[in-house]
Amino acid sequence: MTRFLQLAAFAMLAMVGTAAGEPLPNRPVPQLDLDRYLGQWHEIAHLPMFFQRKCIDTITATYTKRPDGTVNVHNACRTADGMDASDGVARRMDDQSGALKVRFAPAWLGWLPMVWADYWVVELDPDYRWAVVGSPSRKYLWVLSREPHMDAATFRGIRERAAARGYPVDKLVMAAPLD
Repeated sequence: MTRFLQLAAFAMLAMVGTAAGEPLPNRPVPQLDLDRYLGQWHEIAHLPMFFQRKCIDTITATYTKRPDGTVNVHNACRTADGMDASDGVARRMDDQSGALKVRFAPAWLGWLPMVWADYWVVELDPDYRWAVVGSPSRKYLWVLSREPHMDAATFRGIRERAAARGYPVDKLVMAAPLD
């Protein structure tokens, strides 16, 4: 089955499961082309988290590949005091899926398992125009877009499918406008 057909089948199952009110599995996408995923993403919405408590808007995540195959992560946002940023590193958990681990602790602490957090791409537009990132615990969720805004209908569908995966979408913090 071609990659396109796999993604189309996954999308169709997601829509059918949501329409029927059945839960969707909370797991990473089976295929993630890391090279296509790299670059800048704009955050549309997120579940509240301590590290983003001061972010007002203009939230971005920029991913760049490192020579060792890991990924530099540069997160930035506008706060009441100006721009704020943090840098980390992500690593793949396997060669294909959207399961990654990310850390923002100093490199010398990288050997400690507790400094690595799950970063699961749980849903992905076939053209890599938007992505949904979550965690096994469902405590973290981000809706990302290549553009600094998102179509309201697209967002509603993403929100419904995230709810069907068990995420508390009623707590989503909107970080960018919907069209």
